[in-house]
Amino acid sequence: PDATVIAGVNVQQAEGTQFGQFILNQMQTQNAEMQKLVTLTGFDPRKDVRELLVASNGGPQSKVGLALARGAFNVSQITAAATLAGVVTETYNGVTILEDPKQKLAGIAFLDATTVIAGDVASVKGAIDRQKLAQPLPAALLVKINQWSTSEDAWALTTVPPSSLVPANAGTTTQPNPMQNVAQNVQAAAGGVKFGTLVVFTGQATCDTAQNASTLSDMVKLLINIAQMQQKNPDPTATALIKSVSVSATGNLVNISASLPEDIFQQMLQPAAKMHMNMRAPHKK
Repeated sequence: PDATVIAGVNVQQAEGTQFGQFILNQMQTQNAEMQKLVTLTGFDPRKDVRELLVASNGGPQSKVGLALARGAFNVSQITAAATLAGVVTETYNGVTILEDPKQKLAGIAFLDATTVIAGDVASVKGAIDRQKLAQPLPAALLVKINQWSTSEDAWALTTVPPSSLVPANAGTTTQPNPMQNVAQNVQAAAGGVKFGTLVVFTGQATCDTAQNASTLSDMVKLLINIAQMQQKNPDPTATALIKSVSVSATGNLVNISASLPEDIFQQMLQPAAKMHMNMRAPHKK
C-alpha cells in the first residue's frame, strides 16, 4: 500500500504479437534447462504466466518489494520440487511460504492456483494479510495504474522523483551536466511499450513547474538533434528510431514517444540475445 514504484507486463497480450513469439522462440533455445524446470515443477513460464506486476516503496537502498504473477500453477508439485531442492517452508496464516535458506529475507507464496507472490518475507506476509483486510492504493495512483496497464503491454511508473531512486554516489562527476540538472525537476514519471506492427514507446514526465517542463522538453529535443548530427556512419535502425521521436510539453507534463517496425526492433535485440546465450553456455576446458 505504500508502493511508489510499480511496473507490469501483460504477458498474455504481448505473446499474441510477433514480438511475443520472438521472445518465446528465444526461450526455446534454452530448451534443456526449460524442460528440466517443467519436468520438476509442472510449471512452464512460456505457457502458464498471464500477467506480471512488481511494486516497491522506492529508495536507492530499498530491498522492500513485491512481485506478483497470475497464471496457472501446480502448487503441490512446485512446492514438492522446491523442498527437495533444499528450500525451507513456513506456514503463515494458512499459506505456505517457500524461503531460500541462503537468502533468508526472500520468500515465495502461492495465494491460490492462479496467483503467486515473491519478495522479502515481510512484504510477502503483508500481501497474505491483505487478502482478508485490504489496504487500497491512493485513488490518484490507481488511476495512473489503470491508464498505463490498459494501454500498454509493458509499463512502469514512479510517483516519486526518479532522481531519488538513484544512489547518491552514482554517476558522480566533476563536470556540469545540464541534462541532469534539468531532470532534477521531474517529480514523477511513467512509460510503456505497446507491441504490434509498430513497437511504440511512450513516456511522460511530471515536472514541478510548466517552465521546467518546457526546459526539459527543449533539452531532449536538443539532444536528439545532436545525436542526428553526430552520426558519421548512420545506422539505419538508429536513424529510424531517432527520427520517430516526438517530444512535447503541455503544462507541467513532458510527453515523449517513439516507434519502430516490429521486425527492426527484433533485429536490435538479436545481439543482446546472442550475448546472453554465450554467457550461459558452458565453457569447455
